[in-house]
Amino acid sequence: MDASVTTDPISLGLPHRPPFIFIESVDNVEPGMLARCSKTFRRSESFFEGHFPGNAIVPGVLLIEGMAQTAGIAVGRPEKMFLLAAIRFMKFLRPVCPEETISFTARKLGEVSGLVQCAVEARVAQHLVAEGHIVLMEVLSS
Repeated sequence: MDASVTTDPISLGLPHRPPFIFIESVDNVEPGMLARCSKTFRRSESFFEGHFPGNAIVPGVLLIEGMAQTAGIAVGRPEKMFLLAAIRFMKFLRPVCPEETISFTARKLGEVSGLVQCAVEARVAQHLVAEGHIVLMEVLSS
């Protein structure tokens, strides 16, 4: 897929539905290997009211979920779904604020017996804000 093309994540097999989709666009896919997606969390999102009130930051678990959803798009397809099975390691390098556009990247590292390990990262502009390795588990989609 051309890096300039923006594609809907659901059309690429993401099994999630609103309000649990934490990527807005799929910016690049190398099927089975790599995906780049993006998301901007709006200040109006209800969880910001209680997450560090007055100094809102995007919760780390939502950054992880955005990276996991990106990994699912990288290695999955509509008939092949994956679930998050493990977070091998994760580092958060700086907070992400509402209205900052986050670029997620997931790259397949290896696969054994239906388990796929991916290197994932989140960036705001060119600044790395989170990185780690996650493991996805293949499940049969219905």
